[in-house]
Amino acid sequence: MKSIIVMAQTEACPNAAQNLQKAAAAVKEAAALYHGNMIIFPEVFMDSHPIGTPRETVISTAQSLDGPFVTGMRALAKESHIWMVFGMTERTGNPADDRSFNTTVILNSEGEIVSTYHKTHMYDAFGVKESDTYVPSDQLFTPVDTPFGRIGLMVCYELRFPEIARSQALQGAEILIVPAGWVKGDLKSHHWKSLLTARALENTIYVLGCDLYSKDSYMGESMAVDPMGVSIASAGEGSCLIPCYIDTDRIRAVREKLPCWANRRPELYTL
Repeated sequence: MKSIIVMAQTEACPNAAQNLQKAAAAVKEAAALYHGNMIIFPEVFMDSHPIGTPRETVISTAQSLDGPFVTGMRALAKESHIWMVFGMTERTGNPADDRSFNTTVILNSEGEIVSTYHKTHMYDAFGVKESDTYVPSDQLFTPVDTPFGRIGLMVCYELRFPEIARSQALQGAEILIVPAGWVKGDLKSHHWKSLLTARALENTIYVLGCDLYSKDSYMGESMAVDPMGVSIASAGEGSCLIPCYIDTDRIRAVREKLPCWANRRPELYTL
């Protein structure tokens, strides 16, 4: 099954209304240039804050799923007849905990919410403590069927946990989407590209990593990897669109000549 998935490597800001305008421009360009079936925006695209922003400021920009940003994105998806994936800061509705959810939303081409996911593994690393701001979920994403393949999902820091990607693949995911806000730093580019490649190759599926970009905080360098571990699309710094030409029939072809999926012996490594 062939499709075109466009990654929107975006320089987002804390203002949701401005980011909605950026989304509209990106969708228009993706449709005109690439005739995309789906467009992916990065982690917390709705209200991205620079690293080091006080937690109270981050929490203050959270919205609900029926708020103006998601409502606007739904209208945009329906108008453009395109599937969408995007990140946001979502209100929990829990008065006992002022933190928010780090949420990823999937919309179909009718503008309907197909699924939402609350990030499970918080970025409490490299001197950052994301769990001060976001409530971690205790449930991984359940892959969803689309007209162009079964979609799995993991978010940013979760790329470092191979169990999550394997869980998605075991549930039939053919295309694993990774919205991210990968922070700049020593060896971070090497980690990002190596992990995307490893998650694709070890599961013989497509992995698409769509990253935020900013001059000071976020790296960019979005990349798509095919089931053989080959980069099929990538970007450097800056805001840009990256078209990814996907053919899920390649998964079967790769697994026929590289049968590591069939050769697994889970009885030996299930704890």
